[in-house]
Amino acid sequence: MNASTVVLFLSLFLGLQPITTDLYLPALPAITEGFGASMSQAQLTMTALLLSFGFSQLVWGPLSDKYGRRPVLLWGVTAYTLASLACVFVDSMAQLIFWRAVQGAALGSPVMCARAMTRDLYAPFEGTRAMSKGLTGLGIIAFLIPALGGWLTDVAGWRSAMAASSVFGCLCLAFIAMRFKETLQQRNPHALNPRTLLATWSLILRHPTFWTYSVLVATAYGGLFTILFTSSFVFIKALGVSKTRYGIIMALSSLFYVAGTFWCRWLLARYSVQRSVWIGAFVTLASGVLMVVLHLVQIDSPWAVALPFYFFMFGHGVHQPCGQAGSSGPFPQAAGMAAALAGFFMMVVAFINGAWLGWVMDGSVRPLVYGLAGWSVVIALVAWTLVQRYGQQSPH
Repeated sequence: MNASTVVLFLSLFLGLQPITTDLYLPALPAITEGFGASMSQAQLTMTALLLSFGFSQLVWGPLSDKYGRRPVLLWGVTAYTLASLACVFVDSMAQLIFWRAVQGAALGSPVMCARAMTRDLYAPFEGTRAMSKGLTGLGIIAFLIPALGGWLTDVAGWRSAMAASSVFGCLCLAFIAMRFKETLQQRNPHALNPRTLLATWSLILRHPTFWTYSVLVATAYGGLFTILFTSSFVFIKALGVSKTRYGIIMALSSLFYVAGTFWCRWLLARYSVQRSVWIGAFVTLASGVLMVVLHLVQIDSPWAVALPFYFFMFGHGVHQPCGQAGSSGPFPQAAGMAAALAGFFMMVVAFINGAWLGWVMDGSVRPLVYGLAGWSVVIALVAWTLVQRYGQQSPH
């Protein structure tokens, strides 16, 4: 595959994640009302998806190291498409939670393979640049998705938003079948052997560079998840924004993320990964500080809440590609398993964060304001300490 095709596949595989999460965000209040469910039950449709998404990668990773990326992609995206279709026809909140969990488990396949194939094809530093390009594609998809989800929900109800993810799954599956060529050069026939699994996990988990970039990715996603988890209720319920306008607000945040990925590549052309992450952390911290200051002076308009997290998304465009590529960098022979472990830890953080947010959400903007501010501080500390000490990447 040429470089452009690789970037296109990275964009599609990584883009399935915002399609799965962001497309139905404008529909969450409608789902809650339609089933007569509580806010915490509605949020379970997100947390169940993320928990199964995290655990599934621990299975998809070694499977892809043994059988290759292509068969795992075909299995996973097929299951994703079927689970997405099942979400359209549920008649209770319990059924929706179940099929969202299945959808999340299947989603682990393409997202994990995207991270692993980056290491299959590139050395760590070049892989960071390729990942940044793929995440630019994700940002473009994420730009289109919230507005589409809001419009579909307003016009045809929340089930139409669910149906749209199954359509995208079908298109992605067809493209894999026709154009994807195997990226794993040497399969590991012993990847699923329990002794091999334990030895490989031990090797990965003892490596400080893996932990450094995994923590960076997990904390950065913690901030993003805070936005995803709370924003529909904050904007639609607390601030009185229409579903379509909410979709536009979220779409604009994706533009800032896309701009951040371009800035990431500009930084990488001039500095090391460590220095780029160090610089990006200033923007991230500033976003959290600005959000708290605006809230404390009692400016809680939609744009006063949105503007600070736009700056957060700009910094996110630096931390995510650097972290995702960096966590697999030291393990060219076990990229699938390293990507799986990093993804698992990211989802564990998201699940714990989601449980906390579900407990503290009170119909006000405070959980979003203080949650995002807290994550911005943690991200900056990780970028300025762990990444500077342990984030050196091998050139090979």
